[in-house]
Amino acid sequence: MMLLPSMHRIRSAARAGFLAGAAGIASLFADPLKADLSAYTAAAGLTAAVENDVLTVTWADAARGEFRARYAIDQGQPVIRELAVRKAGGSWAALGQNLSAEFVVKTGRRRIDFVGLGNFARAGQDITSREVKDREAWYSFWDAPFVIPGEPTRNPDLPRLPSEIAVARGEFKTTSCSVKTDGARIEVDFPGLSMGIFSGGIRFTHYRGAGLYRVEAIAKTEQNMVAYKYDLGLKGLTTATMPRVRWLDTGGNAQEYQFGGARHDGPVTVRAKNRVMVAEGPAGSIAVFPPPTVFFPAREVDTNLGYVWYRKDAEARYTMGVKQADREDVPKYLQNFALYNAPPGTMQRMATYFYLTPGDGAAARTAALAYTYNDVFKPIPGYKTFVNHFHLEFTDRLRASGSLDTQTPDLAAMRAIGINVVGMSDFHADKLKLNDSGPGGRFADQKDYFAGTARASDKDFLVVPWEEPSVAFGGHYNILFPRPIFYSKVRTAGQQWVEQDPQFGTVYHATNAPEEMQKVLDATNAYWYTAHPRTKSSAGYPDFYWDQPFIQNDRYLGLAFKPGMGMDLSESRLAEWRTFDAVDTMNNMYADTKLRPKVLIGDVDTYQKWPHDDLFPGFTVNYLKMDRVPGPDDDWSSIMKTLSDGNFFVTTGEIHIRNYAVQGTGNKRTIVADVDYTFPLEFVEVVWGDGKKIDRQIIRATELPPMGTKRYSIPFDATGKKWVRFAVWDSAVNGAFVQPIWLHR
Repeated sequence: MMLLPSMHRIRSAARAGFLAGAAGIASLFADPLKADLSAYTAAAGLTAAVENDVLTVTWADAARGEFRARYAIDQGQPVIRELAVRKAGGSWAALGQNLSAEFVVKTGRRRIDFVGLGNFARAGQDITSREVKDREAWYSFWDAPFVIPGEPTRNPDLPRLPSEIAVARGEFKTTSCSVKTDGARIEVDFPGLSMGIFSGGIRFTHYRGAGLYRVEAIAKTEQNMVAYKYDLGLKGLTTATMPRVRWLDTGGNAQEYQFGGARHDGPVTVRAKNRVMVAEGPAGSIAVFPPPTVFFPAREVDTNLGYVWYRKDAEARYTMGVKQADREDVPKYLQNFALYNAPPGTMQRMATYFYLTPGDGAAARTAALAYTYNDVFKPIPGYKTFVNHFHLEFTDRLRASGSLDTQTPDLAAMRAIGINVVGMSDFHADKLKLNDSGPGGRFADQKDYFAGTARASDKDFLVVPWEEPSVAFGGHYNILFPRPIFYSKVRTAGQQWVEQDPQFGTVYHATNAPEEMQKVLDATNAYWYTAHPRTKSSAGYPDFYWDQPFIQNDRYLGLAFKPGMGMDLSESRLAEWRTFDAVDTMNNMYADTKLRPKVLIGDVDTYQKWPHDDLFPGFTVNYLKMDRVPGPDDDWSSIMKTLSDGNFFVTTGEIHIRNYAVQGTGNKRTIVADVDYTFPLEFVEVVWGDGKKIDRQIIRATELPPMGTKRYSIPFDATGKKWVRFAVWDSAVNGAFVQPIWLHR
């Protein structure tokens, strides 16, 4: 029996005069739409209205025109009746009709790794306890939940089983939506999403001042130890409206697909430069791209695994979106691909961005890339960019090439994205002689290391030969010398800890005792900081050595800020517990001492990379307040002093804190900061400690449109407070922060 549309729906469609084309036909069969607009407030350039079971949202960009999204419900499924654009003074043009968001989630089981367990065992903790495993497994780095059967040396409780892995497609059963104005954005939420073990809803966000459009599933699971990834697509695009998709391949060559081939059974993964793909048509274009930082769990390489996709669904219809890989594609790194965490009850935000424009594909790509400054760390007058912690097997590779003058692609790639100072970490897992202190061993290796980094340096570009020793103190750490220093990690019988060598000059011999390494640091004016705190080989650190004298020392700078290890998409800050909680706790502990505040240093910790790799998302960069980069033959103490003084800010790249000061004296202070940003801001925060507890003031920033500058002047009562710091976070969970300062010293 044929079911006819109800008279109510027919009359509603007639009153609306039908929507154009397929949208009009589909509206006949639309479900009634219950829209809650109680949290909506109309504003210029940002409106919402419901008519005939269709919710229409419009938002404007004075420079690029207006944008419109129309929503309805068909058989319990939220549908985008229309995405449209118009130039100033022009008429509306549809980019897509009767579109839907397609979500796929793939889940596995989180496992702790043996490296972390070993640290806790050596600290005397019961590593068989559920408490230790349930707490620390969320921060496991050596975990690859989709790699079957797994590597027994990496994780306990193997092999992994195929039954642990599940794939679920999002399904809806909804009758309503809610509309909320939040500053310069409108959020439209549809409940009723089920996706395997996840349940929740979908949110569409529209940002005044740009063609930016965010689509996300917001969902939770009650199961424990869930690791997952997601794919998200916009389904129902047509070749009649936008006949092609375009992108640049990893070599920078223009590519396109016009849907002239056979229908696809699954997504076609595209390894696109800058993670951007564009659907293009005569009336306008839509770019798709993932959030640039939180989309990527920590890895050891930056290989572009393909993060955008398309799929031909029918002769004239297709889907495009974003996706994450299941695993690395280089066998050497297969056992590390930890994915995202979904602790029970946490609302995971699985998002992507689209950018709408009445322009062509090039205009859409340019607009999308503006949010990451074209994947370049933007130069700021008075600052120099610094990144640290690279295991490039640099010296081995130079020797293998036959010349210490060989240019490596890694450094060329980093220079191209705007880096001024690169801190190296040879002598870690490479083939160099790690412990041989003889003239033909480690010292000869160091000599070539020093020569190679000096030759790779240039004006405004310094490569410094530092190290990750992994001895003496516990956990992993990075050591920063002010000049080339010959030292070994063994001392033979009868050797002094410092000697004059006829070939290498002054050399140092440090054993595995902390006090021995401390003597070398003091003698050479060097500094160090904890690498990847509370995970990997630093699992349990710095907690395990908070009370040690080598920590209660100003040569100990603090902690690495390395996000991605324990990536949880419910969090509004990166590496919140691993890094911020750890450094804030330390500063509370040392607040009444004469020590300098401990700082967070942006850290990378990756291996070989190439110009076609996707570097920007994996880099957290330090902007050092310096006018000049020292040369390879200079003393590098200015870098260490800037770090020790806390005279720098750290950023994922999209937010800059150009000027910052805590003004005033006594208890009445004012925090002043000049902030530049690209993605719409979410909030800024002032964080402080009183020696016992940590507290914060959060200032919402959603009233700001994308792409702006904001001066903050925040009154601050310093009564009873020991230290304070300032941070900025945007809607994509990109961030920037300054270092803590003591308030009453």
